[in-house]
Amino acid sequence: MEENKEEVVSKNFIEQEIDKDLAEGVYDHVQTRFPPEPNGYLHIGHAKSILLNYGLAQKYGGKFNLRFDDTNPTKEKTEFVESIMEDVKWLGAEFDDRLFFASNYFQEMYDCAILLIKKGKAFVCDLTAEEIREYRGDFKTPGKESPYRNRSVEENLKLFEEMKEGKYQDGEKVLRAKIDMASPNINMRDPVIYRVARMTHHNTGDQWCIYPMYDFAHPIEDAIEHITHSICTLEFEDHRPLYDWVVEECEFVHPPRQIEFAKLYLTNVITGKRYIKKLVEDGIVDGWDDPRLVSIAALRRRGYTPESLRMFVDLVGVSKANSSVDYAMLEYCIREDLKLKKPRMMAILDPIKLVIDNYPEDTIEYLDVANNLENPELGERKVPFGKELYIEREDFMEEPIKKYFRLFPGNEVRLMNAYFVTCTSCEKDEDGNVTVVHCTYDPETKSGSGFEGRKVKGTIHWVASSTAVQAECRLYENIVDEEKGKLNEDGSLNLNPNSLVILKNCYVEPGLVGSKAYDSFQFVRNGFFCVDCKDSRPEQLVFNRIVSLKSSFKITK
Repeated sequence: MEENKEEVVSKNFIEQEIDKDLAEGVYDHVQTRFPPEPNGYLHIGHAKSILLNYGLAQKYGGKFNLRFDDTNPTKEKTEFVESIMEDVKWLGAEFDDRLFFASNYFQEMYDCAILLIKKGKAFVCDLTAEEIREYRGDFKTPGKESPYRNRSVEENLKLFEEMKEGKYQDGEKVLRAKIDMASPNINMRDPVIYRVARMTHHNTGDQWCIYPMYDFAHPIEDAIEHITHSICTLEFEDHRPLYDWVVEECEFVHPPRQIEFAKLYLTNVITGKRYIKKLVEDGIVDGWDDPRLVSIAALRRRGYTPESLRMFVDLVGVSKANSSVDYAMLEYCIREDLKLKKPRMMAILDPIKLVIDNYPEDTIEYLDVANNLENPELGERKVPFGKELYIEREDFMEEPIKKYFRLFPGNEVRLMNAYFVTCTSCEKDEDGNVTVVHCTYDPETKSGSGFEGRKVKGTIHWVASSTAVQAECRLYENIVDEEKGKLNEDGSLNLNPNSLVILKNCYVEPGLVGSKAYDSFQFVRNGFFCVDCKDSRPEQLVFNRIVSLKSSFKITK
């Protein structure tokens, strides 16, 4: 009893509905799909839909289709098709040979339109788009019937064929479903199901000059592919009666069932295609995959992993109520995914030189360093150490503030995985900026030697200057100014001027030479970083900061 109870509690409402359909024999299998329109790059919200649909197919031993809803050639590009396919594969949603295009069903959709005309369920209308809106009415006022609504079947067939043959200009005539102009659901007030559009299609070329509307095409696509459960977001809830009407009137034997769930919203994050397009066109970001965005391509470039996005989607869950999730939850997920998987390397982002005056000249020793103290399975590496090192500028203060335990004149600290050093002096340039810090070391205090003498409160990381590799590090923050909110009063984006800081004079340990695109590491004390897939070269490494080490998000149990 307890086990059964636990199983029911753990299922979301969609899974409960699928269980019911299978138990009642409505369907004998489960088939889902992800149906993007190829008019932009996918974002984090789409990742939820992809993983939800694929996960349901996996859970019930069913199949998952990837289908492009490419019924609007005015906005669609092959570039978007290719990027979407890459995103879906990267997330791990396997569609095997089930890649489909709505445009491949244009003939079937046309045949369905003919069937509706013959049944007296569709008519050709000459009203303009503006007139159709006026006739439609509103939530308080029923619509008015088009003066062309009662054309004969024969006339409608003739006019629709002429639309197909290109005898009319764009917008001159449309085909409308004949349903109910007094329906309380405005979507049912004789919606347009075909329009004339002289556009070259990315898949069918110039074969067609009439194209189906999304609300007409989508249920037909699902029915043709034998989709059982059409999982979509809440804004399509009011469209469900039209979805059901289309599959019923077009006489599909096994109609799919539409179930809606809440969209994924992230606070202070830009997902709208219109806004992103403007950011790209204005040169504020360097493309749809700029790491400050939350397109899937941008998250991948920044260093997020499929595992972290799956964890995020699982934490968000599936519900019927719209809500907004803090971006910190997404950052929590990537930290959790990487912290035990990645080696902890030393990198100096804001360097000053440290000279150990009593260390032997021209000597390099190789120290044993654990790759990840929390995961011994990652093993150890050899890290070169010498007389001259680079340390972070913030790790030295000539006049220390209270509770500052790092380097200052007279203070002793541990160099991570190396020796104790005591600061003796510093050098400055003509502007008073510290350029070199001097210290002495105690050779008896080597890390791992069993030294049990005095204790020090401070430990700092370093890179040996003679073997250090110069690199560029890019520090990313939210492109939105979170304190002020996403939008200004005039509707423009409120941008964070510090969303990208580029540090060109960084130094990393030589173990990072040979790193490839998307390789990721934890840079000690500085955060998680990955090799940029666009700009990094073997001769000039470029690292993107994925996320800092500190988190404001806490899992509540």
